Amino acid sequence: MSRYCLTLDLKDDPALIAEYKKYHEKIWPEITESIKMSGIEDMEIYLLGTRMFMIIEVNEEFSFEKKAELDRTNSKVQEWEELMWKFQRPLPEAKPGEKWLLMDRVFKLEQA
Repeated sequence: MSRYCLTLDLKDDPALIAEYKKYHEKIWPEITESIKMSGIEDMEIYLLGTRMFMIIEVNEEFSFEKKAELDRTNSKVQEWEELMWKFQRPLPEAKPGEKWLLMDRVFKLEQA
């Protein structure tokens, strides 16, 4: 199993942040199914202020390319992603259309 960490910002609007959190209390079942079908075994999202941090643990079948293709061809995922853009703000490093950006690990205790 592999782990990836990604980050994204929310718009700096307390009402929008509260609404975003409400959506994530019970995400659409089609989204949960899509996440699992892509090879993601576990996912957590943390929030501090407007900065979000996502950890995904994936199986050997997962690839970001496969996930992107599955998402592109799933109308419910496209609907969800469009809705989420209402709340999200791309990071300055993001290319046009990019959302969650993969983070580089800079420290791991086991390797110290």
